[in-house]
Formats: sequence, C-alpha cells, structure tokens
Amino acid sequence: MTIRRITPDIHTKDPDRSKAFYASLGLAEVMDLGWAVIMASPSNPTAQVVLITEDASAPVVADLSIELPDAAAVEAAYEAMSAAGAEIVHPLSSEQWGVRRFFVRDPDGKVVNVVTHHA
Repeated sequence: MTIRRITPDIHTKDPDRSKAFYASLGLAEVMDLGWAVIMASPSNPTAQVVLITEDASAPVVADLSIELPDAAAVEAAYEAMSAAGAEIVHPLSSEQWGVRRFFVRDPDGKVVNVVTHHA
C-alpha cells in the first residue's frame, strides 16, 4: 500500500496562537477551513501539522492522519480494519471539503484518520 503522507493532528482551543507558534518554527499556513488549519514546511510541503479546533463531521478529533493515494485504497483499508475487528470511530464518508475518509482507533486508543483527497 502506498502512503502519501502522515500528519499529526493537533487539537487546539486557540488556532491563532497555534498558527503563530508553528509559523515561528518555519511552517506556513497552506489551508484554512475555519475548524482545521494545515501548516506546512515551505521547502518540503508534505511535512505538515494539522491544527484542529473540532472536527466538522466526526465525533472526535483524530490524533493523526494517514493519507492514501485514492478512494480505492481508503476503502480497502476500511474493509481491512473492519474485518480485523478494529473500532471504527467515524464511518467511511465522502466529506463536502473534498476528502474520502474514516476514523479508526489503534490498539493504544489513538484515533487515526485514514484519508484521500478527491481527484
């Protein structure tokens, strides 16, 4: 399976303060949905952190995101996690902001957002 990137998802109560902090470390804002902001390295755009106040459609904020290359890969991962008996925290969904995703809980209780962007 090809993985495009893995990003930490950081739950924040003050996105402006968090943006300023990560900007001082050299990251630049590359996307802002209002509830989620992506900060990325200007020299390596796949090196990112996601700052989230709350998720727009899921019951929890994920701890990390794993981006797969396409919807078929996300759907295959969903089937594999379901077949393994993993706890699906947010069902397989196509979200209005252009992603296909689901959330699954890892063995240590961390919530993983398995995601791809629509082509």
